[in-house]
Amino acid sequence: MGLLQRRRQQPVGDSAAIDDARVDLDAARRELIRAQVALDSLPLGVVLVDHRGVVVIRNARNVAGSGHGDVLVQEAIDRLVPTALAGRESHTSVELYGPPKKVIQVSAAPLSDGGAIVSVEDISERSRLDAVRTDFVANISHELKTPVGALAVLAEAIADETDIDVVQRLSVKMVDEAHRAATAIDDLLELSRIELGGTAVSDPVQAADVLGDAVVRSLASAEQRNIHIDLDEPAALTVRGDRRQLVSALSNLIDNAVKYSEPGSDVHIAAELVDGLVNFSISDHGVGIPSRDLDRIFERFYRVDRARSRETGGTGLGLAIVRHVATNHEGDVQVKSAEGEGSTFTLRIPVAP
Repeated sequence: MGLLQRRRQQPVGDSAAIDDARVDLDAARRELIRAQVALDSLPLGVVLVDHRGVVVIRNARNVAGSGHGDVLVQEAIDRLVPTALAGRESHTSVELYGPPKKVIQVSAAPLSDGGAIVSVEDISERSRLDAVRTDFVANISHELKTPVGALAVLAEAIADETDIDVVQRLSVKMVDEAHRAATAIDDLLELSRIELGGTAVSDPVQAADVLGDAVVRSLASAEQRNIHIDLDEPAALTVRGDRRQLVSALSNLIDNAVKYSEPGSDVHIAAELVDGLVNFSISDHGVGIPSRDLDRIFERFYRVDRARSRETGGTGLGLAIVRHVATNHEGDVQVKSAEGEGSTFTLRIPVAP
């Protein structure tokens, strides 16, 4: 009887073991699904391979975004995996010329079990910012190197000069070059302050007050070039924001209008309320801007006419400052221009509620 009981109980034990195995298998499947979901949610591509280089798991992230790009990325993965399986990390980048242009970074690293993990990341924005920083350093170095170099040459010339008239002329040039260097530094510091500071200040600001302050800043250069500033006294319009930033933006627009106007001409300045926005407009009758340059004039250090910009002492930072001020105040800046006819820049800031 005992033997019969044992024989009858054996299938029961096997059944329980099978049930336990099924539970474990279901749990493993759920964990695998959870891991796959987590991998698919990552903002980069991930590929896991075993010690033979066989793909064990990969997520669904399509970083390249194109069939040709996928092929190039897979070729990069195939090149890096053997190095990772040999125990060394490796990296490469794949440039896709689009459109849109992309830079994809592929990295492979060894795993403790002998396999490897590969990541595929879109670093296009990072590469763009690196290029911007590189250009920025190169440009500001040039802006400072040129006047400093000129000062050194002038200083050597004036040290050996005995003619008082020549000394005076050289002294005037030294002052001009020193002013140019100081202007570049001031513009750089102003742009950095505005970029980093945002709009921590949100005070009520009268349109008439900021326009008046901006005009005062530009009067000396306007008088020097015999430019008449025609200011329409605005109505009682109020915006909210950083008064210093707004004055800086408007004075940069007025300075540009003065610099690129012909002597004896007028610069017209006004402010009006249009669709909930206070439109600060500055119009000139100067040389105008070619249509091909309109999309780039708000970039740092971009100049339409480099020769004239050097002559007038421009750093190429003024319009970048204007754009950042507009963005900080949830507004924008627009431009209408025609070569030989002049330009109108409009800084649009939301009216205070």
